[in-house]
Amino acid sequence: MSDFPWLTVLVAVPLIGAVVVAALPRADLAKLVGLAVSVLTLGVGVAVALQYELDGGMQLTETHEWIAEFGVHYALGVDGLSLLMVLLTVVLVPIVLAYSWSQADEESGAGARSFFAWTLALEALSLAVFLATDVFLFYVVFEATLIPAYFLIGGFGKAGRSAAAVKFLMFQLGGGLVLLASVIGLYVVSAQAGQPSYLQSDLAALDMSTSAERWIFAGFLIAFVIKAPLFPLHTWLADTTEKATPGTSVLLVCVLDKIGTYGMLRFCLELFPGASQWATPLVVTLALISIVYGALLAMGQDDLLRLVGLTSLSHFGFITLGIFVFSSQGQSGAILYMVNHGLGTAALFLTAGYVIERRGTSLISRMGGMERLAPVLAGMFLIAGLATLSLPGLSPFISEMLVIIAAFDYAWWVGAVAVTGIVLAAIYVLWTYQRVMTGPDPLPAGAAGAAGEHLDDPAHREPAGHGTDAPTGGGAATATATRPAVGTTGAVAVPRDLRPREVAVLAPLVVGLVAFGFYPMPLFDVANPYVEDLMAEIEVADDAPAVPPGTTVEHDDAEGAH
Repeated sequence: MSDFPWLTVLVAVPLIGAVVVAALPRADLAKLVGLAVSVLTLGVGVAVALQYELDGGMQLTETHEWIAEFGVHYALGVDGLSLLMVLLTVVLVPIVLAYSWSQADEESGAGARSFFAWTLALEALSLAVFLATDVFLFYVVFEATLIPAYFLIGGFGKAGRSAAAVKFLMFQLGGGLVLLASVIGLYVVSAQAGQPSYLQSDLAALDMSTSAERWIFAGFLIAFVIKAPLFPLHTWLADTTEKATPGTSVLLVCVLDKIGTYGMLRFCLELFPGASQWATPLVVTLALISIVYGALLAMGQDDLLRLVGLTSLSHFGFITLGIFVFSSQGQSGAILYMVNHGLGTAALFLTAGYVIERRGTSLISRMGGMERLAPVLAGMFLIAGLATLSLPGLSPFISEMLVIIAAFDYAWWVGAVAVTGIVLAAIYVLWTYQRVMTGPDPLPAGAAGAAGEHLDDPAHREPAGHGTDAPTGGGAATATATRPAVGTTGAVAVPRDLRPREVAVLAPLVVGLVAFGFYPMPLFDVANPYVEDLMAEIEVADDAPAVPPGTTVEHDDAEGAH
């Protein structure tokens, strides 16, 4: 194993790149450098993956004393769970930057510089979260991710984005303060045991009292429930995805929010296994409510980006359910769900952004007829939607089935409630596709559409955002007149199909959804060793298959039968 600090380099490359991009004088140069840095980060991530050994365990570790008095270390490491989250992050960021490439900028170029710089900063801090093996270091970067996330939400998007950014920040800071109390509690417990330490390996070996374990666990769980999010601490999610740019929403929902479910596995289960099992009935109940309630909320939305955001409330319910049913199938399903949700929801957000850009509105009730006018875009939107409802043959299917099977093994009624999420997902996805893509064109060429929306009339535009956000930023696709994404006949926009560059942006996501749908073994090969180690560490074994009383099991003793 190489002594080269691969993980530090992986974090440092986008962090240094963010500083460089912010300092560049020209927007076009800033975008080139930003995209190049994200591709370089992807290369480093692939190099880390190639060195990873599939037999499990924490690898490529780096440990350096940081604050000796408190037992704090700069400690990084990668195992199956963190490797999958790292790869998801380094794949999605170049796609987001490529999607945002042609968005309108201010004449000064400040919009492009800041968007690309904050995106790289968020990537670096997210990678640090997934790699940290010291709880105090994890907490520091966990909170630091809020800085670029806040500016990405508040600086780019539709009118009302500032309020959404503040709401997001207040929820996350509240969770962070609760988490800080638990982090302090870990110091007290470890100091009482003889030597204060925040290293995860040391904390996992601590013998905590039942009450201390439960109180500290509660702080971690609350922070992760907000981050994930789960009912009832989810209300920031829909406002954020409605007002932010589609690219920002991908970063938040497909990368940043994964920290919540990642933390449940990494810290709640590994450090507090007894408290996690004690809280299982409550967490399973919240997960089931999130599955059903999120789907019902999505069905009632008229804003396309808000709808996509609320689908994730349902999906995070599935992930959390898989984690807390305490079975190998549930854990593996949850980890795969985290990856597959990232691919599928990213595809849905970005295709929704292209639809909104062409229609000039994010309101579903003012759409329709896109299937005939833009068949490639309609096809991409359908694939992303079918992935959201976990169609067999697309990658989310296998992960959702594993979670549901594990839920039935846990309790039949838990599985029965979870299954309703599949039915509701089919309803909101297919109904949304019907309203957005089929039917008559509400904006026929040469005449005012059903909504009477003349896109070159400023009085009918939704407020444009700042900088990078103006055309696609978060669905405020209002800059059709300034950077046309549509052909026009008379005074009315006629949507055109995806251009080759836009197809290239979506292609990696579609390829991943199809490839892992038919052959998910590469994901299992990475996830399963981690799950085996986790189940052994928390001393939980899968239930043996039940055999009805009186059943005789016949054995074939012929040679070669076994």
